[in-house]
Formats: sequence, C-alpha cells, structure tokens
Amino acid sequence: MDFKDKVVVITGASRGIGEAAAMHFASLGAHVVLAARSAGRIGEIALALRAQGASAHAVACDVSDPGQVMGLISEAKGTSGRLDLLVNNAGLIDPIALLADSEPQDWSRIVDVNLKGVYYGLRYAIPLMVDQGGGTIINISSGAATSALAGWSHYCATKAAVLSLTGVADKEYRDKGLRVIGLSPGTVATQMQEQIRASGINPVSQLDWSAHIPAAWVAKAIAWLTTAEADPYLGLDFSLKTNVGRRAVGLPPI
Repeated sequence: MDFKDKVVVITGASRGIGEAAAMHFASLGAHVVLAARSAGRIGEIALALRAQGASAHAVACDVSDPGQVMGLISEAKGTSGRLDLLVNNAGLIDPIALLADSEPQDWSRIVDVNLKGVYYGLRYAIPLMVDQGGGTIINISSGAATSALAGWSHYCATKAAVLSLTGVADKEYRDKGLRVIGLSPGTVATQMQEQIRASGINPVSQLDWSAHIPAAWVAKAIAWLTTAEADPYLGLDFSLKTNVGRRAVGLPPI
C-alpha cells in the first residue's frame, strides 16, 4: 500500500492504537496528522517520526469539542488541500461502574468523546472528502457494540451508536465516493486494557495479558481497510476476532 502524498488524520494518537497507526501510516509514506488532548505527547511522536524521515505533525484536539474537530480537519486540509483518511480512534472507558454506581457526569463524558467525537469527525471530514471526490473514514468500534457487558453501559451504548453512524454515513455518502467502515479489533494490549483489568468487573477484566493483540496489528488492519478488498465491509464493522478477518489482513490466526 502506497500512501505517498496522502493525508491521514488519526484521533487519540498519543498512545495505543492511535500511536501505532500513526507510525504505520508514516512508514507507508503518508503525511500523518496526530490529534489528541495530550499536546506534548503527540508532539514528541511527530518529532520522532520526522527524525526518521517521515512527514508528520501534531494538532492538540479534544474531540468532544466540535470547534476543535473542525479546526483539526481544516488544518489537515491546509497540508495539501485534501484529506484521504480519517481514523476516528479517540475513546474512553474509565471509570467502569455498574449502572446504579455510575456518576452521570462521568457517563456523559464517555458519550461526548466516544459518540459525539465520532459524529464531529464525520461532520467535518465528509464535506471535504465529497468535494475532492472520495476518501475513507475508519471508526474504531468494539465487540461491545453488539454485546451487553456489566460495568460497560457507557461503552456498549456509545459503540452501538457509532456502529449505527457508520451504517448511516455509508448509506448517505457511498455514492459520492466515501468509504466508511468500522473496525472491531477485539482486546488490544493498551492502557485501556489495564483500566479494564483494574476494574475487576465482567470476564474481560479476567483475561490474561497474553490474550490481547498488539496495537500494531490493528494499525495493519486499518491500512487494509483502505483497500478495495475491504469494500464488502462498507457500512459495517470488520472484526479481527475471526480467522477470516485476520487472514484477510495477513495476521496470525487465533
């Protein structure tokens, strides 16, 4: 896959899947725009990538703020006048709590980031992509989108909503050249899994660390989803929890 001169925006790029995706797309020749609230951290990653000869820059952005997301897309456009790939990756799960123990303010914060943040990304990226004749948007999803897991009411609800957004965006804009796909990676060895493990709630928190896949695998899957081979999954969630999915991406089987 050749991403030379392509512009890729990745939210939640300060760690985990976002950081791995930034590194992967930079290695493929893309100009990578790293977005996250942690301005210092994404600045360090972008600097390290440039030191390796890659093209990258950082934009501080809280995806729960529509003005900041609009600014992020505008800055990405300023790079070369286009946006080829948006990865809506930013997401939260902590604090994990049973419904009757949850704090409304904390629950709402998850909605602001996990759901509204994806909506804002779609809202401001779609017009640019339509004007340029096409583009791809990958929404990082989860098995939680179709499952009920104790303590994860905020996460399950927001991921289910994002799956619906993926389907609606595909229905509205596929014929205008947009490719919108969800990616359900399964459990990934990131800080989020550390938070899940610390909660001790539901079976996912009991998984051995060796059960979680590397974030680099997810980055490879994101890149594969930009290809025509992934078109059967437009408007849907593509899963890395099946051997069919892993084989398509070129990953080891389960």
